[in-house]
Amino acid sequence: MDSALTDIRGRRDFDELLADRRGIFDAPHYRLQVEAIAGVLVSALRAGKKVLWCGNGGSAAEAQHMAAELSGRFLRERPGLASEALSVNTSTITAVGNDYGYDSIFSRQVEAFAVAGDVVIALTTSGNSPNVVRALEAAKKKGAIAIAFTGNGGGSIAAAADLVLLGPDGYSAIVQEVHQVMAHIVCDLVEQRIIFGD
Repeated sequence: MDSALTDIRGRRDFDELLADRRGIFDAPHYRLQVEAIAGVLVSALRAGKKVLWCGNGGSAAEAQHMAAELSGRFLRERPGLASEALSVNTSTITAVGNDYGYDSIFSRQVEAFAVAGDVVIALTTSGNSPNVVRALEAAKKKGAIAIAFTGNGGGSIAAAADLVLLGPDGYSAIVQEVHQVMAHIVCDLVEQRIIFGD
């Protein structure tokens, strides 16, 4: 990992902050990973299945954002697609967190809502958040397809996923910026294939 990306707490100017982001979208593996993820989502949605998203903090916001891109629309008029974020029901999150612990807030919902052929997407910048790892483990037990958007080498979630979007090494904001762009591309590709066909 570049030391400039790890020493982030000191004073840094605009040029240094922009330099952190140079080339972060250039990794050659993104194309294959994004196309594979889009293909899985299209197949699931065409089969009447749903896409469930989860993450913590900024990744929770991103999960909600991407769920809305599919259930609402991205760029084109089309029917709504079955997609929801597991971070939106505060009563469920607080009840499950209280009764079972924070590590179960997403896996319990996956147990309740996922069926075979659904897709569960977990976003984590470290790859090691126990609650999102457990969500993908629960997805596999239900016969759902488990997808991880991660970074920093993949972390433990990579082993729990059927497909991985591996973002860069670096601090959370850098990884989240790649996740957002790649997830937007996934949503665009899904929308195009739903409307125009393969």
